[in-house]
Amino acid sequence: MSVASDSNPGGGAPGGDRPSAAGATGRVASFALSSAQDVFGLRRSSQQAAAALSLDRQDQVRLATALSELGRDRLGCRGLEVSFSLVPPSRPASLLVTFAWTDGPPPARETLDLAAKLVRVDHELGRAGGRIAVTQPLAADAGRADGRYARLAEALRGSIRSTEADDLRAQTRDLIAALEETRAQGEELRRLNEELEETNRGVLALYSELTQELETTNSGVLALHSELEDKRQQLQEASESKTRFWTNISHELRTPVNSVVALSTLLLAPSSPALTDEQREQIGLIASSGHTMLSLVSDLLDVAKAEAGHLDIHPEPVDLRLLVAHLSGLFLSGHGDDRIAFVTPRVEERLSLVTDETLLVRILRNVLSNALKFTERGEVRLDITVDADPSAPEVVFTVTDTGIGIPPAELGRVFEVFYQVRGPHQRGRPGTGLGLPYARTLTELLGGTLTLTSTVGVGSRVEVRLPDLGSAHTKDTQNRKGGP
Repeated sequence: MSVASDSNPGGGAPGGDRPSAAGATGRVASFALSSAQDVFGLRRSSQQAAAALSLDRQDQVRLATALSELGRDRLGCRGLEVSFSLVPPSRPASLLVTFAWTDGPPPARETLDLAAKLVRVDHELGRAGGRIAVTQPLAADAGRADGRYARLAEALRGSIRSTEADDLRAQTRDLIAALEETRAQGEELRRLNEELEETNRGVLALYSELTQELETTNSGVLALHSELEDKRQQLQEASESKTRFWTNISHELRTPVNSVVALSTLLLAPSSPALTDEQREQIGLIASSGHTMLSLVSDLLDVAKAEAGHLDIHPEPVDLRLLVAHLSGLFLSGHGDDRIAFVTPRVEERLSLVTDETLLVRILRNVLSNALKFTERGEVRLDITVDADPSAPEVVFTVTDTGIGIPPAELGRVFEVFYQVRGPHQRGRPGTGLGLPYARTLTELLGGTLTLTSTVGVGSRVEVRLPDLGSAHTKDTQNRKGGP
């Protein structure tokens, strides 16, 4: 097997070597194949070339086997030559081995398929022979281009004579090496399978443990849900019992309280027998206490009805000017303290509201009474404005005072029934803790909201927003809520 070497690794292919599918190449050496010994030598040379280019053992065997099979298939073709080239550095580094002939039969399909399983194979046929290009990619760390060229030229220098026996011994060595590598891979695969089985057993054990814990947790959740449902049912029954108690006791108290108020009124009437001043004062106290108790009983009954959903609403147009006049007369004559100014707004004639006037008076009466009770000096102010939202118009009643204020920690609790903020401010100010809860309950019953803000030592602000129940939108909303 004669060898021709290219002394110009950086230039183009000598002898006008045609580019193959792999692209333009720099040829390193070429061999003429004319005998079986040349094919044997090709196998040895290709394996040495692959080793010089730092290909691993398996790639060396694949390349040598593919080239020997292709060379054996092409043996006998006229002008058969095999050349070794390196793809230029501007492209991915590859070894290109080209078989070229001028005349002969086409390559066998079985040989091409076998070689294609080992390396990349491209072939082309023409009128003047044919060409097969084998491409073997090189590792990125195989060294610089000139270094690769030098190592490849050194490995291919000279003529390597080889016999069939040498080729068989080389194939046997390759087979033994492949078997050893396969055995080592089999051992590694067996070890990995054992590790995988151990991991799977651990995963299954963890899955079983987590499943058991999840089942235990689910059982606990179901038991807790059942317990909570029982508690909810008990609380609902207790609430219904409380409502029934309030309703019944309120009805029972109303009769004697009405009697006390009525008899006190008769005793104080001008047509009644003359009373001494002391008797008249004592009966006046009885009448005042009776009125207070009657108001409390009425509030309790209304709260019970509201919570049970039995308090009826009767919307009708409210004359806000008369409402303000009524509240002014009630509180200006009632609080009797010159240190507190009770300020009411001037209501415009066009300001209108359709709602339950009785419930509205009770709401404002409770809020204003609460403000006056805890204001020692300054003012209590009532303002009325309109939030003219076309989709849901609202009238806003705002009560502000300059009283003692409420601590931030107590703001949420003042709406609890019967709860009162404890402190020195309670002295001389009796109450039941129903005012604000009762006002908020009635406000929500009318479809509105009641909000409270307060600063200790500065005062409090209560805002009552009520929808106009005369608008079509509000009526639809009330119907959907189950209201009248």
